[in-house]
Amino acid sequence: MFTSVLMIEKPLTPVDVEFVTTLHGDETVSFVVLMQPRGDQADRLLRSIDDVALGELDEVAREGDEPEGEDARVPAERALAESLASLRASGSEAVGQVVEDHPLELLKSVVTETGADEVIVLTAPHYVEEFFHRDWASRARHKVGVPVLKLFSHNE
Repeated sequence: MFTSVLMIEKPLTPVDVEFVTTLHGDETVSFVVLMQPRGDQADRLLRSIDDVALGELDEVAREGDEPEGEDARVPAERALAESLASLRASGSEAVGQVVEDHPLELLKSVVTETGADEVIVLTAPHYVEEFFHRDWASRARHKVGVPVLKLFSHNE
């Protein structure tokens, strides 16, 4: 069985589920999902810059309404539960957890403990972080010792 560690920051859409579950053709895939809750105010600035770059000015105005830090934990747990249920409904094995601290250290330990074959980072575009190679995928490539695939999540 092929094992993928899937890092996400919002619930998987049906299109996302179909995409990640069909990446390896008919091979059975087991997923370990790591849900990264929204970060702090520094992350809000980067998200706002990304929203402006994408021309999504309405999203910039709503950034302050999104829960962050500890307040983001409950929505992250719900998003994880929805995502795991969707993956299982597609016929895949799936377990997961919400990331609490040091996401890259957790990612590295999960890859090692599970013998994962790859890491898939499925996020919205983060142009500022990507430009400076500070996005999850770029940072993970230097840490985990398995291929890291970066995919953009789909909107509902």
